[in-house]
Amino acid sequence: MKITAVGNPVYDIIETPFVKTKGRVLSGCSTNFCLALAKLGVRTTLVGNVGGDLKQQIVRDLERYGIEHVLHESSQTGGFSLRYFGEHGERELKLLGDAEAITSFPEQSHDSDFVVFGPILGEVDLTYAKRLRKRSDARFILDPQGILRGQRDGMIFHEKQPETEELIGMCEVVKPNELECKVLTGIDPRIDARTPARIIKSWGPDVVIITLAELGSLVYDGHEFTPIPPFDTLAKDSTGAGDTYLGGFMYGFSQGWDLYECGCMGSAVASVMIEHTGPEFPLTLTEATKRKDRLLGLRSEVEQLR
Repeated sequence: MKITAVGNPVYDIIETPFVKTKGRVLSGCSTNFCLALAKLGVRTTLVGNVGGDLKQQIVRDLERYGIEHVLHESSQTGGFSLRYFGEHGERELKLLGDAEAITSFPEQSHDSDFVVFGPILGEVDLTYAKRLRKRSDARFILDPQGILRGQRDGMIFHEKQPETEELIGMCEVVKPNELECKVLTGIDPRIDARTPARIIKSWGPDVVIITLAELGSLVYDGHEFTPIPPFDTLAKDSTGAGDTYLGGFMYGFSQGWDLYECGCMGSAVASVMIEHTGPEFPLTLTEATKRKDRLLGLRSEVEQLR
């Protein structure tokens, strides 16, 4: 299996009610996705842009975590200052740097089985995806957070772009969180998750996953809605929760697991990430499997009660 993730790596400053980083730490949607899979023993390649100021550092970091990479130099390194508040993981984002659009895809990754688009701030768009489709038979996966973000005077805002539905339609699996779901459809999935799942599914993807923080997630394949329970734990820092959820989900999806088991693996992997902050979260395949099996046991208990 060959998985390539496309999206700029970033170095963030993070503050939550529980933790505050000492300076900037490695993060980013595609980066966290690769980190999760690398810790599960899966080879991944990260494609993105980074400024010359931090390029040597990120090369050292990615090599330390066993992530292959193709990095192009940009004018600056991307990053955000994130401050969390509220009971559902609400956060304020301020821009620290923007590493600009990704314009190339490495030849050595043309034979990838999966290409995961995990942009941070608009660095991947429909034109890029269409160009890649002509060169690769890979199955496309999308975390849409970065295609819904813009920035104005360093402050981040969210809006749906005219090309968004077409880009989503090119992908096999799409995973918005609750904010992104509301931006995409205008519907709050905490009130009604099924209607927006149907709307997004109508744009063309095979599988829609809506993550809902402490409420778990909902997986929809056009035939069945599959609620996925959260793994009950203390969320000290939810940065990267959705990214690593997708990593866990894709671990199972690439091996042909059923959607419930894939979702439980996603919840299990994300639960390890949110107990810590930054890339050093102690995820192992053994621990993820143990937590996934515990969630699978919840389904067995429910079925026995029917």
